Amino acid sequence: MLRLANPEYLNLFWLLPLLVLFFMWAARHKRALLQRLGDDELVDRLLASVSRTKQIWKVVLTVLVIAGLIFALVDPQIGTRLEEVKREGIDVFIALDVSKSMLAEDIAPNRFDRAKNEISRFIDGLQGDRIGLIAFAGLAFVQCPLTLDYSAAKLFLNEMEVGIIPQAGTSLSEAISAANSSFVKKELKHKVLILITDGEDHEGEALETAKAAAEQGMVIYTIGIGSPQGAPIPEYDRYGNRSGYKKDSDGQVVMTRLDIESLEKIAFETKGKFYISSSGNTELSKIFDEISGMEKKELASREFTQFEDRFQDILWVVLFLLVVESLLGERKKLRKRTAVLDP
Repeated sequence: MLRLANPEYLNLFWLLPLLVLFFMWAARHKRALLQRLGDDELVDRLLASVSRTKQIWKVVLTVLVIAGLIFALVDPQIGTRLEEVKREGIDVFIALDVSKSMLAEDIAPNRFDRAKNEISRFIDGLQGDRIGLIAFAGLAFVQCPLTLDYSAAKLFLNEMEVGIIPQAGTSLSEAISAANSSFVKKELKHKVLILITDGEDHEGEALETAKAAAEQGMVIYTIGIGSPQGAPIPEYDRYGNRSGYKKDSDGQVVMTRLDIESLEKIAFETKGKFYISSSGNTELSKIFDEISGMEKKELASREFTQFEDRFQDILWVVLFLLVVESLLGERKKLRKRTAVLDP
């Protein structure tokens, strides 16, 4: 398989026709200057030893050298080398609350954006662990299956937005169940769920679901994002402009509060820990340090193609053409004449 590392340099090939036109103009201009020295017969005698064919070949070689240099800049790559990669780590799911309460701004810029920034930094620090993403509100679904491709995981993270799950509410039990069904069931360890939410569980079944998950070897770390005092939930019009705050049926502004107690109990039941999101963005770093000390397993090996640069080969060809061009003169080979003496 061939691919180009820098395809934008292909535009430089448009310079080659201009270069050919320049050489044609230079040859005619040189001829015109020589004709100023005398008539055509004199010019022909002066140029009798010059090989027109060799001049053309020198121009061709020069154009090929420049074309080769441009192609070297493009850097063609060929995927011919296969490597087997073995990693040791654990399986980690991060479940992110995407309910509207995560738009509250008691954590700058708001709870949801703050959580996404922390998750992105967490993924950047991973080395060997598989990572997966779960989005949840009233329901939960796996946004990104467990993977060693951290770049892909971050792409899936960027696609997560508040409101992508149409069913309103916050169901922590749905998030835990989604993770539990996505882990390898026969394993009773190497499974971590990081639950990031404001903790307002509207279903009330999270603790029982967490106990069942703990029996399957899952360790749950909970991160509460928000403040216990609560904050209003902003609402926006279709143009993205704030139109006010969410209100209940009585017209009162709804306050969304961090439910610390529920999150603490879930973490305790699964031998995990509970953290409150702070301005220092250290919660996921602490969890990362903890899971780094856990027993690792050998994750599924995979073979992948690494593309090898081939511009060096092109430069060797360019060097050869330069040597040939420099050794190729413009003069014709003189025939040896044998003197004949009269007796």
